Amino acid sequence: MLNPLIAKAKKGKVQLFFVDASHFVQGGFIGQLWCRFRIFVKAPSGRRRYNVLGALNFASKKMTTITNDAYITSRQVIMLIDKLIAEYPGQTIKLIMDNASYQRCKLVTSYAEKAGVELIFLPSYSPNLNLIERVWKFVKAEVLNAAYISTFDEFKAVIDDCISKLETVHLDRMQTLLTGKFQMFDMPTWEIKQEPKPTPRGRQKASNLVA
Repeated sequence: MLNPLIAKAKKGKVQLFFVDASHFVQGGFIGQLWCRFRIFVKAPSGRRRYNVLGALNFASKKMTTITNDAYITSRQVIMLIDKLIAEYPGQTIKLIMDNASYQRCKLVTSYAEKAGVELIFLPSYSPNLNLIERVWKFVKAEVLNAAYISTFDEFKAVIDDCISKLETVHLDRMQTLLTGKFQMFDMPTWEIKQEPKPTPRGRQKASNLVA
């Protein structure tokens, strides 16, 4: 399903996006450092959450986002669809997304159909097929791990700055990370071996009887 779409996106025939939301919580992000002595890294207090609903353009690696510090709902998904239509006027837009209820609800699917945007839902339990998941891990590793960010505004700013540079400063990393090569598995073929039924005690086959 994905490979033909990716091939069309590479040729510019469609605008293909991988869509997902990430919920960045301001707190301590663990990093790794080898040293002889224990080091305590300062971390901010509080657990404020910065929600980023993103649509990653597979071809250009540009990320279009809708953000807030409350919740991601169907309303934000519709806002994202409108934003993509405005950014790519007159072009064929296809969105790859998971089965989150706020994305697959009737309100969103009906709106997308009327707007001429195709929604393609991935199989359940297959995050490996959504390339934007790799971007969220990259952002955390790039600007959040082992970093002390004192204010929530600064926390949001460093995330937004990293995302805004995916298609420029981080383009080489994105080209390597987002190759469109997926780990696929063949459906298993199970063979159920029938065990021979035991012969009841004392019963012998007629062929074994001696006259």
